[in-house]
Amino acid sequence: MQARLLLEDGTMFKGLSFGAETQTIGEVVFNTGMTGYQELLSDPSYCGQIVTMTYPLIGNYGITRDDFEAIRPNIYGLAVRRYEPIPSNWRAQYSLGDLLKEYEIPGISDIDTRMLTRKIRQFGSMRGLITTGNEHVEELLERLKATPTLHDQVARTSTDYVYTNPGSKERIVLIDCGSKSGIIRELSKRNCDIVVVPHDTTADDIRRLAPDGIQLSNGPGDPKDNLHVAETIKQLLGEFPIFGICLGHQLFALACGADTDKLKFGHRGGNHPVKELETNRCYITSQNHGYAVTDESIKGTDLIVTHINNNDKTIEGLKHKTFPAFSVQYHPEAAPGPEDSSYLFDQFIEMIRKHKIENPQKPRQAVLSEMLRGELQNA
Repeated sequence: MQARLLLEDGTMFKGLSFGAETQTIGEVVFNTGMTGYQELLSDPSYCGQIVTMTYPLIGNYGITRDDFEAIRPNIYGLAVRRYEPIPSNWRAQYSLGDLLKEYEIPGISDIDTRMLTRKIRQFGSMRGLITTGNEHVEELLERLKATPTLHDQVARTSTDYVYTNPGSKERIVLIDCGSKSGIIRELSKRNCDIVVVPHDTTADDIRRLAPDGIQLSNGPGDPKDNLHVAETIKQLLGEFPIFGICLGHQLFALACGADTDKLKFGHRGGNHPVKELETNRCYITSQNHGYAVTDESIKGTDLIVTHINNNDKTIEGLKHKTFPAFSVQYHPEAAPGPEDSSYLFDQFIEMIRKHKIENPQKPRQAVLSEMLRGELQNA
């Protein structure tokens, strides 16, 4: 069946459908990874986006249950040069096309993804529409322009309830803004007692969980659509060690008085070089973001830049001058991508242990009693 991809500037790509026979609208972006399409499909950070793969052959190793980064796929559409419908992989349980059909996600193949990528690089990310229907271009353009831009991606991908991944060591509260499973896997490897909470959990509710540290997750969309999370972080700064990843990095910066802005076409892929300023060492990182913390906004804050992107010199890491808190723009949990930066989770645990020695915590019951007394006085 024929499929079409229409960009908001009127550019049309005609190809073949290999996913659901439906229509979708989203931001068209590109990913430079050669592998990892299943982790990419299920990464909540891609919610609301149509992803173009720059590597030309996609689908050749199929889909397996163990490689998901969330319960279900989160992308709105997939564009590839060539789709392989028959996977060759002993782990494969079904094909990529079957997965897209199951979750009503359209896919388009046999288009010039090189041209599409070059267009995005030149003019920036833009909205697009994939359809398997026969509507006129003018009608599709009108629909594309009339469809409002999403601003609630975090609410769509965050958990609705508190759940735990028990461990016997440090208790980590993970604020879920669209978290990948890789973050929980890395914390679990270190035997952390993980409590995952929704994005709109209040600072007081987090205090009631008596955490040793707070993990800020990745997630989709504009960080300024989630200032309630930044406010929660601001209230908890200095009280608990904090580690932010991707969107969590941006929200940490906003909480400290810095600013963010949209990049022209973002960073998405598993091959982005990042320099650690303290050691002058370069790491190859996995990235997926369309926004970045702005250089000028760091001035006058209590933040220090720790990492920069070697390609475009954008900020890739921050730490607080006084409080035990740091963040990175990239994904140390990888999945997909290199695992060069997984040591950051060890640094987080070391920070927590140091903070506990320097600031002995009261027993949980005493903390809850003080909070209750304060609430009664304010009632």
